[in-house]
Amino acid sequence: MNKAQLWDEYVNGKQTYAQLSKRYNCSIKTIQRSIDKHSVSLAKPQRRAVIVLMDTTYWARNFGVMLFKDAITKENLLKYYVRHEANALYVRGIQELQQRRFSIMAIVCDGRKGLIQSFPGLPVQMCQFHQAAIIRRYLTRKPKLKAAQELMGVVDLMKWTDKESFAGALGLWFDKWQDFLNQRSVNPLTKKSFYTHKRLRSAYLSLKHNLPWLFTRYDYYEMNIPSTTNAIDGHFADLKNKLRNHNGLSRARKMKFINEFLKA
Repeated sequence: MNKAQLWDEYVNGKQTYAQLSKRYNCSIKTIQRSIDKHSVSLAKPQRRAVIVLMDTTYWARNFGVMLFKDAITKENLLKYYVRHEANALYVRGIQELQQRRFSIMAIVCDGRKGLIQSFPGLPVQMCQFHQAAIIRRYLTRKPKLKAAQELMGVVDLMKWTDKESFAGALGLWFDKWQDFLNQRSVNPLTKKSFYTHKRLRSAYLSLKHNLPWLFTRYDYYEMNIPSTTNAIDGHFADLKNKLRNHNGLSRARKMKFINEFLKA
């Protein structure tokens, strides 16, 4: 039994213990022992200029992986196993990469509160896909209000246009719907007033607040900064798809699988 081939079939071939035991005509325990003995060697990326994509995914409530990936080479640079996503951990990751003598040219991340502002002096691009997802959570995929439908139309422009054009479209939307956006209603029990279209207002304010970072890539056009973290999200999806074939793994075995897959 070639242990390297066995490991490759297990991780990349999506073969389960049972399938491998049948293939190699041995017990599941034998397969399990061979896989447990396999030593995973993590890559040591070469020092260079990098554009860092960073995001976190979870398998359970308190078990996740925070990944830092180079957008230029698509190489995974660093990962942390985390219980909770925290801005301080992202800052720590960037600092660790800098200590390893990587030159951070730019960062692409989601819109976690306070995260973008945690990297003064570095160009930060907010993931446009995450921004669109935030708006969909506020308005749903098929909003009924005309104002919400038109705001979704503005959001759809984000991936096709530049900062000035998008800001102009958002400004025109606001001029048209400002009075509607500022409408207030009164709670008959408490007599307190509140914004009638609170979710629509929140969606607009999210776009307005994040606008300075949604088009950073245009301010540094020569760097070719990605507009999304999709390269990481796709990597996470592939990893989860492969792990789905191995339900019931202990956390230690799952971490070994992840180490091999991410090589970071």
